[in-house]
Parts: sequence; structure tokens; C-alpha cells
Amino acid sequence: MIYQFRSKAGPDVIMLADLTKRIFDILGRPLESRGILTVEHLPNLITTLETAILKDLEERSKVQEEGKDGSEKMKLADRLGQRAYPFLELMKQANAKDEPVMWGV
Repeated sequence: MIYQFRSKAGPDVIMLADLTKRIFDILGRPLESRGILTVEHLPNLITTLETAILKDLEERSKVQEEGKDGSEKMKLADRLGQRAYPFLELMKQANAKDEPVMWGV
């Protein structure tokens, strides 16, 4: 399934279900076919996602320092920060302009 996130504050962001589910698990929110991230919740959601991205980066750098085998290094290409960046930026733009983020509408 594909999710398309919209806000008047910025361009639409399209994500596949696996990444969307991962992000919503991090945010502690249920993933439904339609929904809204309200202006009141955006600051906390942004902080939560940024914290998770930093934690993911730290864990991946530890793996790299420990010199794991090649299959572990391949997983480094699937960084949360890289995949979640467009969604995080949309939330930041929406927060700056006091606009909600919606999907499924």
C-alpha cells in the first residue's frame, strides 16, 4: 500500500507501507488508511522522529566500528534518517506554517 501525505505547507510525500508503518510505530500512533497530524501534536512528533533517527545513526555507526561482515554493512544503506527525511521535512514545514498533515483524503 502507498500512503500520500499532504499539507498546505509543503509538497506531498509518498511512502510505501513498510516505511510508513515503521515511522508510525516510532511516533506511537496507529496507522490508519486516513488520518491527520494536528498542529498541536507536530512539535512532539518531530522531536520523537529526530531522536529515533539519531539513535538509529548511533547504532549503525557502532555496527560499522565493530567491523561486522558485509551483510551488516549493506544494511547501513537503509538508514532511517535517509528514508524518513521527506516526511520529517513535511512535518517541519507544516509546523512552521501552523498547518496539519493529512493522508487518505
